[in-house]
Formats: sequence, structure tokens, C-alpha cells
Amino acid sequence: MPTFKNSPIRAAQYVRMSTEHQQYSIDNQSDAISLYAREHQMLVVKTYADAGKSGLSAQNRPGLRQLIEDVEGSPDYSAILVYDVSRWGRFQDVDESAYYEYRCRRANIPVHYCAESFSNDGSPLATLLKAIKRTMAAEY
Repeated sequence: MPTFKNSPIRAAQYVRMSTEHQQYSIDNQSDAISLYAREHQMLVVKTYADAGKSGLSAQNRPGLRQLIEDVEGSPDYSAILVYDVSRWGRFQDVDESAYYEYRCRRANIPVHYCAESFSNDGSPLATLLKAIKRTMAAEY
């Protein structure tokens, strides 16, 4: 258990892996998310997972659907940690990816992309990079 100077930010993690993309294994994602959490004074208290699920749609992703439902209820965390933009989803309509993230942000629960080179801080640069990454994920 990590030690913190102040109370850590309680966070949930979302991990997803489609069967043919083993380099993004659930364990590898969780390890990277744990490192990010420690470096940012966060503590992962809940995991949502969609193992062996395509990122093209939310329909067959019970982990993501439950995360959104919980976020809009009364979650016991105040941040969501995701390995990268492609693990959030490879939605063919990049606005759908943005929509789910917006629902989290509207509930005052930001999404952090732990392995991305940009901070998801709402800045114009982060917004542009995220749009490019979402498009790349959809095209994959």
C-alpha cells in the first residue's frame, strides 16, 4: 500500500482488452495505471474491466456501461484512470468516445489517460491531441 502525505485522491480504473491485442493486457494496463496513480497521489479503489471486448461499441462492454452508470450515481471515487485513449474505446464515431468522457466530466469526475504524453486538462492542445488519438483509434 502506497504512503501519501495527504489523503490520496480515490480513483477507479477502467481496463479493456480485445483478444487479438495482447500488448494491451489487463495486467499491463493495471500496472501502468498503478504507477500513474502513485505518482499523482491517487489510490485505485475500484476496477471496471472489459476483457476480450472490442472497443468499437459500448453495447457489449458491461464494464464501461457500469462505470458510466456509477459515475452518474454516487461513486466513492473522484477520478477515472485509463491506460490510453484507445483503451477508452475505438468508437467509429469519435464523438461517441467524447460523449462518454463528457458524461464523466459533467459528474465532476475527470478521466486521466495514464500513458498519453498529454495531460487531459481541457486545454486546446489536449483537446486537439485527444481528437487525433480518437481518430487514430477508430481507424485501427
